[in-house]
Amino acid sequence: MSRLTVWDAKTKAQELSTTDGAEIAATLAKLGVRFERWPLAAIPADASAEAVLEAYKPHLDAFLGGNAGSVDVLKLTPDNPNKDALRQKFLSEHTHTEDEVRFFHAGGGNFILHVTGKIYDAHCTAGDLISVPAETQHWFDAGEAPFFTAVRIFTDTSGWVPHYTGTDLAEKFPATV
Repeated sequence: MSRLTVWDAKTKAQELSTTDGAEIAATLAKLGVRFERWPLAAIPADASAEAVLEAYKPHLDAFLGGNAGSVDVLKLTPDNPNKDALRQKFLSEHTHTEDEVRFFHAGGGNFILHVTGKIYDAHCTAGDLISVPAETQHWFDAGEAPFFTAVRIFTDTSGWVPHYTGTDLAEKFPATV
């Protein structure tokens, strides 16, 4: 189930915890973050990347609106020998020069944003699309036993390029499980 938890970054006081999709979308929209639910395609969680892209093609075409970009599928499972290295790569606070857009076909993970003195932990699950605006400080955590299949949408053909901030906030605010 999707969930949004908000804390004050200094006091660590929790200010909000909700599983209401409309409240999640409205709260994140105030930050310029797009959050929406797409219907899940009738394909298995372990479908090939090609099958996932084909199943969501109408939604992806509508989302991209004819604008050029690249799309791929990232799958991560607990048995992946590189899961720990991948987790570390995503776990440190960073920004991007383009929006970071993910749609979860299966499983889930937490996009954790650091905006205006607050920490917004958006736990995304299958059917969730999240678009984090360019230059927004954030990190991603799918946990020690990650399981997700996510469609990644890029406008820049170089793909996922992080610009690390050097903070230790990810250690102070672990993902909400």
